[in-house]
Amino acid sequence: MYAIGDLSRRTGVKVPTIRYYEQMGLISAPDRTEGNQRRYERADLERLTFIRHARDLGFPIEAIRELLTLSRHPEEPCGAADRIAREQLDEVREKIARLKKLEEELSRIVSHGGEHTIGECYVIQALADHSLCGHEH
Repeated sequence: MYAIGDLSRRTGVKVPTIRYYEQMGLISAPDRTEGNQRRYERADLERLTFIRHARDLGFPIEAIRELLTLSRHPEEPCGAADRIAREQLDEVREKIARLKKLEEELSRIVSHGGEHTIGECYVIQALADHSLCGHEH
């Protein structure tokens, strides 16, 4: 049995986040001691480790909920889990493409730098006038 602090240290998930996951139904409400302290089992530790890893990979809560449900049926085909992971990969690739555009635009804006006054500062001008941007972002 683990206290919530032990579970937090072992998984790297903060205590308020563990409570949030309980409220969201991702982990079961644990048994409590006579002193009303939460007591978690090994299965809770493993489930929270799964959730933490999925969150680190950027999976949204609903996708994690679905993956946890799938994980309870080891005999089933993996197609649904693959689909969820593919969707997350697509989302990550879209974010990377957006970030690359932002990087290009920021690099372009910064390249106009120099010893100017704020009134002549291209960064300030570009932020105030979107038409000075090289492309949509």
